[in-house]
Amino acid sequence: MSSAAMMKNATSDVTMGLLLMFLSVLVSPVIDIFSKLAITTIPSAEITAARFAVQALCMLPIVLWRKNLADLSWRQSLFHAIRGAIITISMISFVTTLKYMAVADAIAIFFVEPIILTILSSIFLGETIGWRRYAACGVGFFGAILIIQPSFQEVGYVALLPVVSAVCIAISAMMNRALAQREDPWAMQFHMGLWGLLFCVILLFIGHGSGSDVFDPVTPDMTGLVWLLGVGLTAAIAGILGVYAYRSAPASTLAPLQYFEIVSATIFAWLVFGDFPDAMKWLGILIIIASGLYIIWRERRFASKPVSDTSEATRAP
Repeated sequence: MSSAAMMKNATSDVTMGLLLMFLSVLVSPVIDIFSKLAITTIPSAEITAARFAVQALCMLPIVLWRKNLADLSWRQSLFHAIRGAIITISMISFVTTLKYMAVADAIAIFFVEPIILTILSSIFLGETIGWRRYAACGVGFFGAILIIQPSFQEVGYVALLPVVSAVCIAISAMMNRALAQREDPWAMQFHMGLWGLLFCVILLFIGHGSGSDVFDPVTPDMTGLVWLLGVGLTAAIAGILGVYAYRSAPASTLAPLQYFEIVSATIFAWLVFGDFPDAMKWLGILIIIASGLYIIWRERRFASKPVSDTSEATRAP
């Protein structure tokens, strides 16, 4: 194949990756719309369990077809278990937030995740982070505070749960980097869903009869079942689109597009719930987006990748 043909194919792959990532971030907020509809009558741990269950079932045929389901060592299994626990904490935290906060606000706060990942990569992975990126991290956290502060006055400490979710996802992203070099991404997604489901079932069993709106399971009505199915299916679709997007284009090329999720979430939340951020929250959102894009630009320039594995560091694993 000639160099011109190879370049044309590479350009075509990147274009396809961008399209798939755009579709993924368009679908991802729908997960949260269904979750917010379900959280009125169903505990957040049960919603998270349903999400993991449907995702695992959707991934199972693909993993079986690729014949790499059983190719695991004990060490890898332990790694998947830890990832599953971390993702479970992240998802339950975020879904619980949606009972009290607007979807767009919660997602905007969550998008401090690349900033947190940059800092954690510097501390635990020894990656060199210059003062400019640290300054951008500080600016991004200031943007998050602009969103958190009025929400904190309204709902209290629940407003901090998206930050908890973001920290968990950042930790998971660092673990993904170690696994991605030697394991199939489909198997990684499947095992994460399976372990997440197991942890959710344990939490629901312990919480049974407690009256907790987080851990006490209920029998959903038909409408609730529709919402739960919607959560799982949209999460599976977004996850699959993300996997193929990152196979077609470099993570550094796709990462900026993820911030479109804040815009799409705002549109969907406005259409379904009538929620729309005020001027102060929009300022915080714009600051978070600007700081995140600057960090991505600096990482691309210096070829460091503390946010390069966000294909599985999204809220749609």
